[in-house]
Order: sequence, then structure tokens, then C-alpha cells
Amino acid sequence: MISGDIDMAISSPVAVSLQPVCSEIERRTMRKASRRLIPVLMLCYFVAYLDRVNISFAALQMNKHLGLSSAAYGLGAGLFFVTYCLLEVPSNLLLHKFGATRWIARIMVSWGVCASAMAFVQGEASFYLVRLLFGAAEAGFYPGVLYFLTLWFPAAYRARVISLFLAAIPISGILGSPLSGALLMLNGLGGLEGWQWLFILEGVPAILLAPIVLRVLSDGPADATWLDDDERAWLTEILADEAKAKEAVKTYSVRQALTNPWVLFLAFVYFSNVVLLNGVQFFLPQIVKGFGLTDLQTGLVVALPSLLALGTLIWWGLRSDRLKERYGHAAIANLVAGVALLLAMLVQEPILRIALISIASAFTLAFTAPFWSIPGTFLSRGAAAGGIAVISGLGVSGGLVAPWVVGVTRDMTGDFRIGLGGIAIFGILIAVVFLVLGRHRVAHDVAQSAFVQSWKGTPQ
Repeated sequence: MISGDIDMAISSPVAVSLQPVCSEIERRTMRKASRRLIPVLMLCYFVAYLDRVNISFAALQMNKHLGLSSAAYGLGAGLFFVTYCLLEVPSNLLLHKFGATRWIARIMVSWGVCASAMAFVQGEASFYLVRLLFGAAEAGFYPGVLYFLTLWFPAAYRARVISLFLAAIPISGILGSPLSGALLMLNGLGGLEGWQWLFILEGVPAILLAPIVLRVLSDGPADATWLDDDERAWLTEILADEAKAKEAVKTYSVRQALTNPWVLFLAFVYFSNVVLLNGVQFFLPQIVKGFGLTDLQTGLVVALPSLLALGTLIWWGLRSDRLKERYGHAAIANLVAGVALLLAMLVQEPILRIALISIASAFTLAFTAPFWSIPGTFLSRGAAAGGIAVISGLGVSGGLVAPWVVGVTRDMTGDFRIGLGGIAIFGILIAVVFLVLGRHRVAHDVAQSAFVQSWKGTPQ
């Protein structure tokens, strides 16, 4: 199933346009790399995202059991992102130094242990502590994989492979939401609560996947014994030529990448996207259960936004690659997400609210594929590792702000809508600014960058 989806995303529905310009060795090499790397990365991120947000389902029982208010829960959910943000850059630089494969495997073992340890928190203090440790353990995985993809896939393929990797997010919602709802029904088994079994059983897979990562992934084409000699040579040369084209315009040191104004602006834009995503993500089960549903029914309904998000994410990434356009696709996706979320907070009818939240969730995720294709258009090598980590690390701090804001306003007003409405308006404003400034940046890149021109002749 996954292998077939990858072939479709790499070749179809644009197969007709590929034929005139794409050589046989290119098709063969990209197909092999995609089939080998993407399913494993998707599986890893599926587990990562499930472990990160399963707290939203645990909260249906855990909050009452531990005596947590909405504000305390929101703060604890967000504290994950404090240590995650602080350690993103050093983690990615260490990944660049020691090799992506070993570092990613190390991260997975660390986060699996911490994810399972959530089952044993006893109150607010231990809840906060374990969430901080969990964030530290997982720091670097997401930007590390994004950097890893730049080591394997030429620019013309990046939005589609990023969208395939990030498809793990809606898949975790489709499969993980009903699973999490069902695990809550294990109350009393072995003397543990259902929310404790949820954390334990969803944390272990990360540890088990680490040896698979070490066996299947390679740090770059030069290390890939599973590629034929001509495939390895072709891909290595293409990636080297792209790096040279970028560096011919401007070579960034790691230090320059970490303080580059455009990198910092991209981090702010990503912050707005993370705010939109996490503002809904951590409270959606509680919102849905407020309609009078059981835990299992809540899990099934919460999976609905992910169904729409899965198709939208892959389609938007393919469209971005086909049109060779990044900024507009990212900005418009965030704009649609913000407007849909705002409308969802203004309506009362449950079915219409879920439909609008589904649209918001779909386009919040659709933003990510074209957006994460942007840093690789002007950064390479160590600068790319550092720049991507800065954008991810600063941007992901929105995961602290959003749950806390929504939780506090919920305690003050008894309603989620005010906090989520404010988040939606913020996302809309930043999307408009990004759309305007992005157009100016595109004009600058086209005028100055040989790398942009090098896209001509590559597959759409």
C-alpha cells in the first residue's frame, strides 16, 4: 500500500509530464530511494506524532485522576516544546557531525522511554517534569529528517517527498485516534488506568523501530550499497551540482544561517502554523466529547479531520512541485486554515463545526510540504542543518503558546472558542504578511539564483 502510494506520488499523476524530460536512470533512482527511505521515515514519524499528541486522549481520564485544570493541562502539554525548542539546533548539528542514521535511532530510543514514562506521573509537578524530558528526548527528530531528505532528494522532488513523510501526521490521526480511544477502555487491567496503558503501549514502538532505522537508512547516496553504481553516481552528482549552484550565489556558514533574517522570519511563519495546529490538536478530543459522545466514539470522530488532511497534504505537495512554487502555496494554505478555524468557532452546529475544523486541519498540514522546501533553496550542507533546526526550534515554540492560551481562556470563560478564535486571527494575519513578503523574495531569488534556474529541465 505505502509502496504503491509512493510510486504514484513520484510518478503519477504527473507521469505524462515526466516522460519527455526525465531520464530512465532518474526514474529508477528516485523510485528506489523513495521505496527504501520514505516508508520507514513515515512509520517513525507516525509513532512520534502519536506519542506527542496522545496526551489529548489521555486527558479525558488523566485530568480528573490527577486533578489537573485546563490551564495546568495546557501548560504541561506545551512544556514538551520548551526543551524541544532549546535542543533542536544542537541536536541537528550533532546529527550533521555523527550521521543522520545513528542520531535518529538514538532519538527514537530516548523518546520511547520518556513517552512510556508518562504513564507514571503522579501530579502536576511530575507531569511537567516528564513532558520537559520528553521534549528533550525527541528534539532534533523532525528537523533531522527534513535535513536528511535534502541529502537524498533533488529540489524538484522535495515537496512531494516531504508531503509523503508528513502524511504520517494525518495517518496517526486516522489510525491513532480510534486506537487511543480504545486503549482508554483498559481501565483496571493490571491495576493500571486506561490512560496509563495508552502511554505505555504507544511508547514502546519507538524503541523497537531504532534497529530498523540503523539497518534500512543510509546517510547519503554515497553510502547506499542498495543503489547500482550508475544510480549512485547520478544522484551524487545531481545533489553536488545543486549545492554548488546555491553556493555560487552565496555561501552561508552555520553561524550566518543561524542568524539570517530570512531564516528567522521563516521561523516566525512556522510558529504561526504550529500555533494553528496545536491549538486544535491538544483540545479536539475534549471539544468533540463535549457533544455527548463516549471515549471510543470521540476517537472515531476525531479521526475525520485526518482523513481530509491526508489527501490534501499529498495533493498540495505535488501541486507545489509541479508548478515549482513554494511561498504562495505555503501562505495560502495557512490563510485557508486560519479562516476555516475562525468560522468553526463562530458556528454552533456540531457537524458544521467538525467540517470546518477538518478543513483547518487539512490546510494547516498542507502548509508544511511547500514551506519545508524553501530552506533548501538557499542553504546547503551544515548551514542547511543549522537553518532548518532554527526554523523548527523557534517555530515549534508555538506548541507551548497555543495549548496554554486555549487552556487559560477555557478556565476563564468555560469555552474553547475564544482562545481558538484568537489563534485563528493570528494565523490569518501572518499568512497575509508571508504572502506579500514571499512574492518579493521569489522575485529576488529568480533574479539572482542560479539554483532556481537549475530547476528547469527537472521533472514536474
